[in-house]
Amino acid sequence: MIYQVYPRSFADANGDGMGDLDGVRQKLPYLRDLGVDAVWLSPFYASPQADAGYDVADYRAIDPMFGTLHDADALIRDAHDLGLRIIVDLVPNHSSDQHEWFKRALREGPGSALRARYHFRPGRGQDGELPPNDWESIFGGPAWTRTPDGEWYLHLFAPEQPDFNWEHPAVADEFRSILRFWLDMGVDGFRVDVAHGLVKAAGLPDIGGSDQLKLLGNDVMPFFDQDGVHEIYRSWRLILDEYPGERIAVAEAWTPTVERTAHYVRPDELHQAFNFQYLGAPWDAAALREVIDVSLAAMRPVGAPATWVLSNHDVTRHATRFANPPGLGTQLRTPGDRGLGLRRARAATLLMLALPGSAYLYQGEELGLPDVTDLPDEVRQDPSFFRAEGQDGFRDGCRVPIPWTEDGSSYGFGSGGSWLPQPAEWGALSVEAQTGDPGSTLELYRAALAARREQPGLGSGEEVLWLDAPEGVLSFAREGFVCTVNLTGEPVRLPAPAAGKVLLSSGNGEVAVADEEFVLDADTTVWWAV
Repeated sequence: MIYQVYPRSFADANGDGMGDLDGVRQKLPYLRDLGVDAVWLSPFYASPQADAGYDVADYRAIDPMFGTLHDADALIRDAHDLGLRIIVDLVPNHSSDQHEWFKRALREGPGSALRARYHFRPGRGQDGELPPNDWESIFGGPAWTRTPDGEWYLHLFAPEQPDFNWEHPAVADEFRSILRFWLDMGVDGFRVDVAHGLVKAAGLPDIGGSDQLKLLGNDVMPFFDQDGVHEIYRSWRLILDEYPGERIAVAEAWTPTVERTAHYVRPDELHQAFNFQYLGAPWDAAALREVIDVSLAAMRPVGAPATWVLSNHDVTRHATRFANPPGLGTQLRTPGDRGLGLRRARAATLLMLALPGSAYLYQGEELGLPDVTDLPDEVRQDPSFFRAEGQDGFRDGCRVPIPWTEDGSSYGFGSGGSWLPQPAEWGALSVEAQTGDPGSTLELYRAALAARREQPGLGSGEEVLWLDAPEGVLSFAREGFVCTVNLTGEPVRLPAPAAGKVLLSSGNGEVAVADEEFVLDADTTVWWAV
């Protein structure tokens, strides 16, 4: 069970309005008591913060807004003392334009050896005034920026994030060194950002009329999911295997199919890969069953655990996604029906936690937090918001600092306010407000994670046994356990599992069994011990 911490929005220890590593360190006991096994930290490296730290200027330094290397060392040590593992974000597809390599490449001009470590190209057109190809940035606009000397450089994201050229041996050497630096610091693994993007198709060919603005889509693109990435990860696996204690790497790999995702977790490559097909599935029984079956089948031949995730820092929180009609995508401008969204989110969480494999939680989902969909334009910081339609530009809504207390200027986030404004109702959703309330979402998560540790049939294994159920209802058995989910929108009467005892329900009402039957409320999941 891995919990994603977005450091700038988790806890602020020094009162400057921005979360930091010491804030995370102070909250580690909360994460231990929640019941997670590992903490994944989004980037905290030295960075100009053009894209919330995913533009790295120095991979071996901590940005002063987050603290120092001493703070990172203390956090890692404290986490280990509490039985928690630490996974750090690694950003190998691109650097910051303030990285020393890139700054030297610009200074030294065309033909510089440093320019070969990125993708510099002459332009097209009579005077080189056109980009080298038709690729578009994920954040909107061309994927190329022209330098004063007339050459162009590639950036699949913001212009401040030039893409590395992984065909150059110095790039591969540098990242092997970076891996060792953090492994020597004691980290337990890496989440690999844009793991599918490192290698580009030979010749950087044009795409044509395809809609390219889909990092979260399934289109086949010459800059994503190229077979050459797997040689890189095989070399990384050799390094990870040198270190004791099961050091791991997790791929953020947006691929056309689950089967393609499985290539990243073959026995000699990475250990896990995010299941974005599952994240994108609608609240629909047939769709969810299909993606569960396909995911388990794809992972079985490579011997890797399936992974399940419902929210992260790049997409609308699932409490809001499920509050809206399906088909609106992963970035929403409307809060939808919040009561409905929370019921479905709670039910979806119990479904996810009942599946075999690893589950990932995003900070604040255990509080049932919705996306903040009404942030004023003047406070937004997502770079995609400022470029034409890239990722819709609404990722700030899932990054609002989380509430810890019922009162205060930032609901316990820190003494100096918060870098994004929190809604007035945030206090009622805080850790303080929900702790001890048996009907709260926080206590549901705590109970579910405790049961997952104690129940042999939860999390382990590699398959589920589907049981007969009416249309719109999912029911499956695992060792000593049955999970039943009603996705119909209406109460359904069902036979109770033989000798079954209710372990947990995502609903707030009692699950009563009479005459070997029970009524399962709409948008509700029930766990049974059998």
